[in-house]
This record gives sequence, C-alpha cells and structure tokens, in this order.
Amino acid sequence: MTKSFLADPFPTSTPAVSSNTSTQKTSGREPVKVVIYGSKKGVNSTIISLYKLGFAQINEWSPLLPTSKPGEVMSILTRNIITS
Repeated sequence: MTKSFLADPFPTSTPAVSSNTSTQKTSGREPVKVVIYGSKKGVNSTIISLYKLGFAQINEWSPLLPTSKPGEVMSILTRNIITS
C-alpha cells in the first residue's frame, strides 16, 4: 500500500485541532469531516493504519455505516479546527 498521500509538498503550519465531535460551529472553530468509504475490511484497516500514524484514535471514528452501494460502508471522523 502506497503512503504517498501523506506527503505534503507545500509545508504549512499545522492548525490546532480539537477532538470534540460536536458539529456546531463555534467562535473560531470549524468542524471538518474525514470520511472513509470501502469494504468493512478496507475501512477498518485504514482506520487502524491512521491510528498507527497518530492521526486519530480508533474510537473517534463513527461506527461503520452502510452506503447506497451493496457491500460498501463508511466511517466518519469529525474534528474541530481553530480558524481564527
């Protein structure tokens, strides 16, 4: 599995991130959602890989949710970034 998607050719400062899963927009914060689509095995494997890279805790992702495509599921991670 290639991990080239992790490289950032244009380094920027990393925004502060809160793991609060509320989707309400508050002053200076904006909710951002990361969604993974695929088979159950593929989605779970990706969540574990992202956990090992320090991206997010496994329990921060939503339970696997069915999509309109047979055999496909998705999981959502919501983060609030500071936008001030």
